[in-house]
Amino acid sequence: MPNLMPKISKSLSDILDQYALKEGEYKKVLNSIMESKKNKGDLWVFGYGSLMWRPGFPYKEKQLGIVHGYHRSFCVYSHFHRGTKERPGLVLGLDLGGSCKGMLYRVSLVDAEAVVEYLIKREMVTNAYAPAWVKVRAGGLVTLAHTYTVAQNHTQYAGKLTLENAAQHIRGNQGKSGNNADYLRKTTSYIEKMGLNTDFLRSLQNLVEN
Repeated sequence: MPNLMPKISKSLSDILDQYALKEGEYKKVLNSIMESKKNKGDLWVFGYGSLMWRPGFPYKEKQLGIVHGYHRSFCVYSHFHRGTKERPGLVLGLDLGGSCKGMLYRVSLVDAEAVVEYLIKREMVTNAYAPAWVKVRAGGLVTLAHTYTVAQNHTQYAGKLTLENAAQHIRGNQGKSGNNADYLRKTTSYIEKMGLNTDFLRSLQNLVEN
């Protein structure tokens, strides 16, 4: 599995190659993530999709940051949050190449383990995402932050879709976290408020809604 954190235990490969984690395996992934955390201070988390407008965890501060080597892309078929296995939706992933501006959160050390556990259960409900540490440039500094990149060998990896194909998967689909079109609207609106280019997202939204 590509894009794993640098110090992730090799013994986790059999877990991460599954379609989804079993209940007893979350703790093993959590321990590996916490052991691979290089500093002893606060935890930094990088969000590029719904984590920007619905983080769902406590944090001390947030700021705009940029990651190089990855880009934000509608490249993940959603079987849970915004669709089902029978009718997959489409959500964002952090895919290889380019760069991505997103939100960098600073989480208190006392909350770090609980926040990572929350993120594992949210992002790895199936293993379409892999835990990773990425370098985020923000405010003139480079910070190592925890995030989830797309697993390109997973059955839910959609790759680069045409605008029309992407719209077909988003239109009318629903998952445990809500309507797929609503996910697109909220993401577009938030990225717009960040002052970033939303031409692609607006074009996609127009196709979905019209």
